[in-house]
Amino acid sequence: MFWRKQSNNHEDDSAEKDAKVGQLRTAIGPQSGRSLKYCSDACLRRYLEARNWNVDKAQKMLEESIKWRATYKPEEIRWHEVAHEGETGKVSRANFHDRFGRTVLIMRPGKQNTASPEGNVRHLVYLIENAILNLPEGQEQMSWLIDFNGWSLNTNVPISTARDIISVLQNHYPERLAVVILYSPPRIFEAFWKVVKYFVDAKTFQKINFVYPNNKASMELMKTFFDTENLPSEFGGKATLKYDHEEFSRLMVQEDVISAKYWGFDTTPLVDTNGYTQAVVAPDPVSLASAAS
Repeated sequence: MFWRKQSNNHEDDSAEKDAKVGQLRTAIGPQSGRSLKYCSDACLRRYLEARNWNVDKAQKMLEESIKWRATYKPEEIRWHEVAHEGETGKVSRANFHDRFGRTVLIMRPGKQNTASPEGNVRHLVYLIENAILNLPEGQEQMSWLIDFNGWSLNTNVPISTARDIISVLQNHYPERLAVVILYSPPRIFEAFWKVVKYFVDAKTFQKINFVYPNNKASMELMKTFFDTENLPSEFGGKATLKYDHEEFSRLMVQEDVISAKYWGFDTTPLVDTNGYTQAVVAPDPVSLASAAS
């Protein structure tokens, strides 16, 4: 009787959540083009989860994201537009997954190479979109590894840029982040963190972990998320982290084509003035019709 009751409770909860997904879909109304593709049931669930399954709050959040995506067009960003931001490897997609099969983004703020707030945000948005497309089937979230080697207040992004990045992540990529590892941040980072943490919502805050190599408990936490065999030595693992910008650029150009196909764009391969092949994307008919109106 006990186990049957537990099962029924679980089924009731699942049915209730399914019903709320339906309610949210009705609330946002008919979608078309890329918005229709974006608003999958899994997407609606993420927005509901982010707003504790409150349909009205999730509707407001999702509608704001739909407007943001229509204006910012994150799915249209191509590598050749942001490649200069990635020359030092300050943010890149890892060539390994965490223990749960999730895509891993590696961030090295000590390698900051530009002072453009918009450029930094677009570069990260591009890589978030890429990481999402590389998630295995059934997996919704990614992991972030942040290496503070070489970090200083001189290399750090301004607080305003950090606030913009946090805002984009929390408001337009809800429930996409599984865990954030801040690995061996220097003491001076604490002053920066004291200000930035007030921009972080409670759900995201719980996913942020400070990890120190001389702290056994925090290193054990790392092992629950990552296999030390493929984890770079910069994060206490045994692997070597080497960023090759040309090699990474070739990979991203290939994946731009995959992204274009996913979103329904036509692509024509060309060669840019720097000698890197890039995919030129033609806007879809829905976008052209919207622009014309």
